[in-house]
This record gives sequence, C-alpha cells and structure tokens, in this order.
Amino acid sequence: MPKRLRLTRRFPVAMTEDGYRRLRRFAAEAGLDEGEALSFLFENFDSVIDEDTFGHRLRLFNAELEARKR
Repeated sequence: MPKRLRLTRRFPVAMTEDGYRRLRRFAAEAGLDEGEALSFLFENFDSVIDEDTFGHRLRLFNAELEARKR
C-alpha cells in the first residue's frame, strides 16, 4: 500500500456546513481524509476549477457571505 503524504501544516479553518458536507463527501469518494482532500484540491487548483465560472461563483459567494454569518 502506498505511503500517505505527510501533512506538514495545520491551520484553524472555518467552513460553511454546505462546504464541509461537500468536502467530506469528496474525501470519502476519493478514499482520502479531509486534510488530504484539501491538499489535493489546492495542489491541483488550476486544473480542478472551471475558469469560466470561477469568478462569477466567487462574486456570488462574497455577496452572500455576510448573510451566511448571521
């Protein structure tokens, strides 16, 4: 069995419930734990996002962020 990647950084992170559920589902489907799944996503960020919709989605998220915090 291949050796798992060594995780060298830990940081406190706040996530929405929807985001955390999606992260857990992705991790389970990929056979990873949540930290490994985040590492994969960020190490491969440019190839896993859809550049055509990313800016639009980010603007929508930012516009709704204050309401989500309440």
